[in-house]
Amino acid sequence: MYENLALLAAFVLVYSSVGGAIERTWISGPIIFILFGVLIGPVVFDLHTMEIDRDSVRGLAELTLALVLFIDAASADIGVLRKNRGLPIRLLLIGLPLTLLLGFGFAMLLFDGLSLFALAILATMLAPTDAALGKAVVSNKAVPVPIREGLNAESGLNDGICVPVLLVFLELALGEGGEKGPWALALHRLVEEIGIGLAVGLGLTFITAKLLKLAMNRQWLSDIWIQVPVIALGFACFAIAQALGGSGFIAAFAGGILFGIRAKDLRGKFLHAAEGTGDVLALLTWVVFGSVVVGQAWGDFGLTVLLYSVLSLTVIRMLPVYLSLLGSGIDTEGKLFIGWFGPRGLASIVFAVMVLNSGLPNTGPLAMTVTCTVILSVICHGITANPWARAYGARRASRKRTDA
Repeated sequence: MYENLALLAAFVLVYSSVGGAIERTWISGPIIFILFGVLIGPVVFDLHTMEIDRDSVRGLAELTLALVLFIDAASADIGVLRKNRGLPIRLLLIGLPLTLLLGFGFAMLLFDGLSLFALAILATMLAPTDAALGKAVVSNKAVPVPIREGLNAESGLNDGICVPVLLVFLELALGEGGEKGPWALALHRLVEEIGIGLAVGLGLTFITAKLLKLAMNRQWLSDIWIQVPVIALGFACFAIAQALGGSGFIAAFAGGILFGIRAKDLRGKFLHAAEGTGDVLALLTWVVFGSVVVGQAWGDFGLTVLLYSVLSLTVIRMLPVYLSLLGSGIDTEGKLFIGWFGPRGLASIVFAVMVLNSGLPNTGPLAMTVTCTVILSVICHGITANPWARAYGARRASRKRTDA
């Protein structure tokens, strides 16, 4: 145990010392984290003795994603988001269904021996985008604010929306739908997951925001304990919603949005430390993913898996986004930029573990495809995030000066 702790602590110490410099380059943090995990894993140097099972990977990924969603939502510029709400609405109501349909269609063409429900499950697992991997874009000041806020809102909500869809397909694939038809089952799941998630996230955050304002006014919070509430609230929103049968991701994101509104004047003080905790959890998640999953799965990727993964990051994502943004006033490069920066990460990992633990037969190709897509996403989106964001921002600024 102590050797494992020393190894991880030393890596966190070194990376935290140079993280700011690395973030300004074309190399992203997750690339380094996964590479470190592969190096210390059993395939290369076999330096750690951690026994990590599927549930551990899922638990760590879920907590990381919940905290990142809450923090990103709380940090959002609500005024800009409200003014440009058409962008995330288009991406979620038009782009996401088209992505699911296109992913299902390509899966039918490429994969043999899988049921239609299994193919639908694959498309659903790879539909949501990752708020943590997309941070390099949504926090880059060179990217226009409406696009940043739109991508942030999309990534915060699409995984929560995909949870009930995934559960419906799983139940149908396992023959557990009962007497309900697929549409009735889907409606029930959507209402349950989203309704409970919203109720928990909004209700708990409303009460907590009032309590924190009272505590601040009466000086009950110390400089040390002021760093804790946002972390605890993000985890509480997620865990309570999950325990009640709702979507913890919807709860975390909705709670974060409300916290940003109700505690607008105080959120800077509360969010600073929480962001650091979220970054550390993301680091550990990607190290574990690299060590436990990537290193052992790398040699098992076949041509079909690789082809579908590439399509998932390009045509399956970018074409629906482009179509959904027609008539929005966003230029061609902007549409392509938004379509490309739909990284796959923590949500897809969580979904893959859920499917592996469901008892569904022949899940190997599904898990391999998700793993391959996430690896490609970490590398490709990580390398292109800063260069394209800077170049796109510069071109937009130049066009504005020319028009003026």
